[in-house]
Amino acid sequence: MATVPALATPSIEGGLARYLRDIRKFPMLAQEEEYMLAKRWREHADPEAAQKLVTSHLRLVAKIAMGYRGYGLPLADLIAEGNLGMMQAVKRYDPERGFRLATYAMWWIRASIQEYILHSWSLVKLGTTAAQKKLFFNLRRIKGRIQAIDDGDLSPENLKLIATELNVPESDVIDMNRRLAGPDHSLNAPVRADGDVGGEWQDWLQDDADDQEETLGEMEELGLRRDLLTAAMSHLTPRERDILQERRLRDEPTTLEDLAQKYGVSRERVRQIEVRAFDKLQAQMKQAAQERRLLPQP
Repeated sequence: MATVPALATPSIEGGLARYLRDIRKFPMLAQEEEYMLAKRWREHADPEAAQKLVTSHLRLVAKIAMGYRGYGLPLADLIAEGNLGMMQAVKRYDPERGFRLATYAMWWIRASIQEYILHSWSLVKLGTTAAQKKLFFNLRRIKGRIQAIDDGDLSPENLKLIATELNVPESDVIDMNRRLAGPDHSLNAPVRADGDVGGEWQDWLQDDADDQEETLGEMEELGLRRDLLTAAMSHLTPRERDILQERRLRDEPTTLEDLAQKYGVSRERVRQIEVRAFDKLQAQMKQAAQERRLLPQP
């Protein structure tokens, strides 16, 4: 499927009022015209058709974005994200299904804006499941309806009402309500208010990632072990090598019975070959490691 090209749409950088005025210049499309443009884009990847489909719906994007102004983010950014969702909708729209592009595009526009809001609010643990996203985007609306928008912690009655209506645990409602009430803080803010000592908050963050030198050392050690194993395996007979691989180097080892039938010997004989091959392998690897000075000489 072709990618929607970069479109010459009005820029929000020139000011929101000017942008809203400019997008009114793009005419709404009649159903038949919309259908033909969508066919041209879908079948021939016509960029002009894609541009007309997108620009004719910029007013819809702006209208939807305005519904998310209560989250404290710039409206221009919300509109920009919604425009990206609109482009995704045009890319996937199938006019043969019988519904208008606006009906299909509304889901993509909202999804794009909501993902941007969730990311901007830095919700690490919340907002990951469908129920939690529903809570995030409906809590403010419900609080307004029950006239609890300016409350701190919710009353037990309101807490139970919201949790029941959204079908989420009360603990999730409490956590989300406190997150929405508390502003984000910059990690570049000084630890001390006077800024004289103590550095910034980010200086106190611990990086849980592995140290680069340790990671590189482990990779080199793993490579050496793999080389030693490959070299040592070459000193085994084909039967020893096969039995050892089947018994020791597989996620699900082959049974002694299956190997006994394969080689026409008893299960005990297979076990003896396995033990002997493993001892030979260890001895060869130890000798090779000593020769490379990876282990102390005896």
